[in-house]
Amino acid sequence: MAVKRTRKKTTVKIDENEIEEKQNLESISNENNTIEAKNDAPKEKREYVIYDVETEFKLKEIFSKDNKIIIGPPRLTRFEKARITGARSLQLSLGAPTLIKIPSELTDTIMIAKYELDKKTLPISIRRILPNGLYQDIPIDWTIK
Repeated sequence: MAVKRTRKKTTVKIDENEIEEKQNLESISNENNTIEAKNDAPKEKREYVIYDVETEFKLKEIFSKDNKIIIGPPRLTRFEKARITGARSLQLSLGAPTLIKIPSELTDTIMIAKYELDKKTLPISIRRILPNGLYQDIPIDWTIK
């Protein structure tokens, strides 16, 4: 269950007494200065009221018949690539075996993770979720290079 918090603007008028007190305080604080600030701001005070609204939605998976990507672009986004590369690089730095023969010039774990991602050898799926709760799990094999 998700809770959504919204804010509503309300305006409250300030009494004349409050305005006079505020101006007196300003003049007292400005006695040492030669220039006094004049209050030309509107005589309204804004308050925000917070409402707790409970909206309930359930996740529902969308299945594709032809192994096509229905939600989002047909390629991995740069954020998805960065997340996969970072996670795989961490695995490699902690001693995980490589899933493909790596060329000898690739020595950095980030470069190895990028190479494995380009060759589509990683058994990782991307879950793309829509705001209404529909989602699709997308294996890396389905993406366009």
